[in-house]
Order: sequence, then structure tokens, then C-alpha cells
Amino acid sequence: MATAPQSKSMFFGALEFLDLIFHSIVREVRTQSGNATFGILKEVGNIAVFMALFYMISVFMGRGAAIRGSLIMFLLTGIILFLTHIKAVASVRNASTATSAIMMHMPMTVILSILAKAFAGLYLQFVAVLIVVTVFWIFGADLSVHNPAGLVLPLFFSWASGIAIGMLFMIFAPIVPFFVKTLSPIYQRAQMFTSGKFLPAAYMPGAMVGYFTWNPLFHTIDQARVAAFVNYNSDVTNISYPIWFTVIALTIGLMGEFWARKNLSKSKHGG
Repeated sequence: MATAPQSKSMFFGALEFLDLIFHSIVREVRTQSGNATFGILKEVGNIAVFMALFYMISVFMGRGAAIRGSLIMFLLTGIILFLTHIKAVASVRNASTATSAIMMHMPMTVILSILAKAFAGLYLQFVAVLIVVTVFWIFGADLSVHNPAGLVLPLFFSWASGIAIGMLFMIFAPIVPFFVKTLSPIYQRAQMFTSGKFLPAAYMPGAMVGYFTWNPLFHTIDQARVAAFVNYNSDVTNISYPIWFTVIALTIGLMGEFWARKNLSKSKHGG
């Protein structure tokens, strides 16, 4: 007899939580950029700058080991996944923690803050990508993709692994603030060289591969190119690594958040 009311209560609780997520995402979009339009234009500008930079490098220095096919698609598969990952890391890294003042407000939780930051960044990035791709399509760029469905997992786990790494930075920041403050920008700058966005993994010398395979973004970008290009195959990377990396890092992050909520928040507010 009590099952139906309990199920109904859980259903409405889920709806209420989704409503909180929606309003939190809207707030984050406005907070990050002032307004959504400016935020989208900023993301479009970031993509355009990277595209122009790497296109010039390709033109003036030669394509080198670039995959035979559309240069625009080659650059897009690297730059979009790179920016999606970096945006997720930075957004979640700056999410509210258990010791933040906003956590004194009852509806707000750390998980809600993380989701709002992550989805707000993803929303801005997604709309910006649509605009950039549409512009290239209008000007007649070759945007053909061998296996469109194969791009879904690499794109998703570029974003999800960024959330996981951002959570690790977030939970360790109150404990070792100087270390995290130093390591976070180093990690983001290292992605410029270790993500493989300009050098296909299958064409790398064997001695170099070991310096890149630790990076989940290296795997997702390479697997996106396997899906995008009919004439490119790679046995250097796989999609399993970023999946397991994300699961393990998220598990550590959630455990750390639970510990911080039980310990750091109590010490701050006097137990």
C-alpha cells in the first residue's frame, strides 16, 4: 500500500531536482559570460582562433603526418574535443565545494553545483560548434564523416573525463591549495602538446607514444579521427581507456567530496 506514494514521491523529487539543475545551468551561463549570446560568441572566437592558428601552421609548414582527407575535419576533430575537455576541467574545478558559503542554502549541493558548471560549459560549447560547422558548410568546406555515430563516445568522454579531472582538482584544492593552484594550469597547458590534436597517434614514432598514452584526451581525439576518416586506422589508442579513466576518477572524486562534506564543512562551521 505504501509503494505507490513512495514511488510518486521519488518521481516528484526527481522532477524537482531536474528543475533545480535547469535553473542552476541558466544561472551559470549568465554568471560565466554575462549573457548567453556573449558566452557563445566567446566560444566561437576560441574555436576560430585555434582553427586559424593550426591552419596557418599546416599551410606554411606542410601537413606532415596529417591524415589524408579534409584538413578542416582533421583540425575540427582535434580542436573541438580539446576545448570541450579543457572547458569541463576549468568549469568543475571552480564549482562550489562543501566549504563554500552558498552551501548554507538548503537546495544547493556540491553535486548540483558540479552539474550546473559542467552542463553550462557544454551548452555554450555545443552551440558554438554548431555555428562554426554551419559557417564552414556554407563556405563549401569538406565536412564528410565516415562514421558519424563513432564520434559520439569520443566527444562524450572528452567532456566526461574533463569533469572527472576537474573534480579531482576541486576536492584537493581545500587540502593542498598551492599544489592544485600550480598543477591545474600546468595540466591544461600540457594538453596543448599531449592531446595529439595536431599529430595522429598512428603516425607517431614508437618512442613518443609513451609520453601521450596516459592522457584520456589523446585516446578520444584519435578515436574520433578513426570515425571521421575512412583511410585512418589506429591500434595505438582505444576508447576503453578514457571510459575506465573517467569511471575511476569520478569514483575517487565522489568519495573525496563525501569525505569533504563530512569533515571540512564541519570544521568550518564549528562541528
